[in-house]
Amino acid sequence: MSTKENTTHFGYQEVPVEDKSNKVAEVFHSVADKYDVMNDLMSAGVHRLWKKHTIHRSGAKLGDTILDLAGGTGDLAAKFARIVGRDGEVILSDINASMLNNGKQRLTNMGIAGNIDYVLADAQDLPFEDNYFNLVTMAFGLRNVTDKDAALRSIFRTLKPGGKLMVLEFSKPVLPGLGTIYDQYSFKLLPLMGKLIANDAESYQYLAESIRMHPDQETLKGMMDTAGFERTSYENLTGGIVALHIGYKL
Repeated sequence: MSTKENTTHFGYQEVPVEDKSNKVAEVFHSVADKYDVMNDLMSAGVHRLWKKHTIHRSGAKLGDTILDLAGGTGDLAAKFARIVGRDGEVILSDINASMLNNGKQRLTNMGIAGNIDYVLADAQDLPFEDNYFNLVTMAFGLRNVTDKDAALRSIFRTLKPGGKLMVLEFSKPVLPGLGTIYDQYSFKLLPLMGKLIANDAESYQYLAESIRMHPDQETLKGMMDTAGFERTSYENLTGGIVALHIGYKL
């Protein structure tokens, strides 16, 4: 949240708090149909390795109840649905209807059904019971949330005792010189790819800016601590371009 009363960041812009969710929605409505293609192009396919690593570290097992929050087109949810089996449950949730519909269509086409539900929901005020989930994952979604502290508290409430939160998100490069290269890529090539592939340079300019405005690794760890999570930790991936944060409700 911005220090200015009743305003927050939308990329590098300062906007009224009540306007941010609509502005973020416009971005993802715009990019939904090209989201998977752009993810592969933007990361040269490495986003699949980041998500595979998240699955590996999740400890998900048969019978688990899992929330894939801000799950978009369902990369994680699809894997979890196969892991938890018929006695488990996976909920793919997103605040954006276009993204959620694309995810539902994609997973249905993959033959995934029976143990998965789709819920349009705001991370800041989740419509789920207390102590419900064994695991909550949030991949590349937290930076777009207006009140991240409220979202973390809401997630904490819905986790069972012993449950785990995993936040996979763009972060701050830690390798010397990587930040400069990453800035050049983000602010020059990324909007250009958005223009050429998705016919939308502005949305990808916002995405680049939103990454820079997201809390760094230690700050996010501290926010998770404040929300009640314990044994919090993070792992830098690809030199800190992405970080995987983990916390437990004990």
